[in-house]
Amino acid sequence: MTIRVLIADDQSIIRAGLATILDAQPDIDVIAQAEDGRQAVALANELRPDVCLLDIRMPRLDGVEATRQLAGPQVDRPLAVVVITTFDTDEYVRGALKAGARGFLLKDAGPDLLVQAIHAAANGDALIAPSITARLLSSFSDTISQTPPSEPVDSLTDREEEVLVTVARGRTNSEIADELHISLSTVKFHLASLMSKLGARNRVEIAMWAYETDRVRH
Repeated sequence: MTIRVLIADDQSIIRAGLATILDAQPDIDVIAQAEDGRQAVALANELRPDVCLLDIRMPRLDGVEATRQLAGPQVDRPLAVVVITTFDTDEYVRGALKAGARGFLLKDAGPDLLVQAIHAAANGDALIAPSITARLLSSFSDTISQTPPSEPVDSLTDREEEVLVTVARGRTNSEIADELHISLSTVKFHLASLMSKLGARNRVEIAMWAYETDRVRH
């Protein structure tokens, strides 16, 4: 299956570079490019790409708000969004992930990680640059420490606790399967169970809950 990607960045040279990297992949097709957030939202709603690759800082509509309009809690048919930026500040990451982004990369992450993030988002996974995963996700607990984290609908099993920790550490489904010596289908089963028990929409929210409840510390 070919993954259809929309790229949005206000710098034409960045758009061209990203498109060159992604179009070189046999299973990725860049179907549209946008120079600002408003155009990105319009094109995404029209074309329904498999993944939207959005820069954080764009004119007319920034990447966080564009993400919210495409993947936020109020969106009936959310799209997969990966945010890419030169800035790794906690404010940007919190905003992007809470807006519904499935990935967060720095522009110096390299082609391999970029391609991994696109594949992960298309498969329903989330990939955050490993160099910043722990610090950025754990920062959520600092901002909401005054509000107790929600309790799971049902108690987590021992295996679900193990999967929870690996998700919080930024592992992909394949890496979780290898680390815990279980099949990919079993990983997906446990992730679905975790989302149901925690009321989480995706693995990013699962990871946030793990940090909020001190399952993982940076």
